[in-house]
Amino acid sequence: MSYELIAVLMFSMMMLMMMTGQRVFGAIGGVAALAALTLWGTGGSDLPFSAAMKLMKWYPLLTLPMFIFMGYVLSESKIADDLYKMFHVWMGPLNGGLAIGTIGLMVLISAMNGLSVAGMAIGATIALPELLRRGYDKKMVTGVVQAGSSLGILVPPSVVLVLYAMIARQPVGQLWLAGAIPGLMMAVMFVLYIAIRCYFQPHLGPALPEEERNVPLREKLRLLRAGLLPLGIFVVMMVPFVNGWTSLVESSAIGALGALFAAVVKGRMNKKVLDVTVRQTLAISCMFMWIILAAMAFGAVFDGLGAVKAIENLFTEQMGLSPWTILIMMQLSFLVMGTFLDDTAMLVIVAPLYVPLVAALGFDLIWYGVLYTITTQIAYMTPPFGYNLFLMRAMAPPEISIKDIYGSILPFVLVMLFALGLIMTFPQIALWLPDYVYSK
Repeated sequence: MSYELIAVLMFSMMMLMMMTGQRVFGAIGGVAALAALTLWGTGGSDLPFSAAMKLMKWYPLLTLPMFIFMGYVLSESKIADDLYKMFHVWMGPLNGGLAIGTIGLMVLISAMNGLSVAGMAIGATIALPELLRRGYDKKMVTGVVQAGSSLGILVPPSVVLVLYAMIARQPVGQLWLAGAIPGLMMAVMFVLYIAIRCYFQPHLGPALPEEERNVPLREKLRLLRAGLLPLGIFVVMMVPFVNGWTSLVESSAIGALGALFAAVVKGRMNKKVLDVTVRQTLAISCMFMWIILAAMAFGAVFDGLGAVKAIENLFTEQMGLSPWTILIMMQLSFLVMGTFLDDTAMLVIVAPLYVPLVAALGFDLIWYGVLYTITTQIAYMTPPFGYNLFLMRAMAPPEISIKDIYGSILPFVLVMLFALGLIMTFPQIALWLPDYVYSK
């Protein structure tokens, strides 16, 4: 049997297992273990064992539980609620101001948690009811929450980029820095779209009534201090790392301790909050570690088969495709997979094939990591079967239908596609900051 056919069988078996409802790590790891034992006998057991040892020795992985813990402390202790109150008071007088404030809220939530689901959950429970109550168009606000939450896997500290770093064997710090400017650029694009559209169509995002704007300056400043606390924690955590004073792991520990200290000082840390935070941190950290382990084992089998070299030869020599054509085909495949998979599943399924192929074609793997995160986020926000669309439907109030959700996201998807095109055309948008920091 040819290596190409073995590779096709492995992918087919993995997709079949996932269609039956198996967990992602079980489907990927199970196929990898079965293929290793079938191809190399009992000696194949060294592959998953070697992957586990690599995982245990990968020091930057310690950042994963630290940042997850930090995010849950800030969200469970309701410090994130203060953010919205701040944006409500300071941005409310503008047409579309609360929607713009929601994008700001999502950026800061992303910097706290690193997971898009967390941003959507907070946006749907805190921002969405307030926006609807104040007469905002339901399509507009639903799209704002979904688009804003998409920044969670790009703005550092992105948990998904940690996963990509492990699979692609790239520095986490460089990936986070590479995602920072594109993430903020997309946030600015979202804000400009909201501001321009609400300027010409004020009924979509009316300003706050006069009586709600008359907040004493002392109260505004108090809310500003409370709302900027999470941003302060992020700055204290990231500035030493960017300047080279601390390692990535040390900075993550500073962030976790800073969040815990802030919750204690504000009197919001109790047994219930701590219990939920620790349990969720343990659950999500273990989930990601199992996924990384399964993906590494799967990738080891692929490396042993030489399948990547065979597929590269098929595309470039037999089919005569250019590197850019192959890259665009990869991006389009993410749009298809996003109809039934989330970003993590997409990465671990295709990473053993795509990452080495991207490197063989001469593209930068740090830059490609940013392209991957943006494309997958577009993928599962795109109708008709986008993963995020159904998640939003589960969280939204009854008056928002699935038709509203479909219609709400299309303008923001177009903005994201424009941003993706800019980053593909001008790679330095993503690569300038990590090059600058790591050249010091």
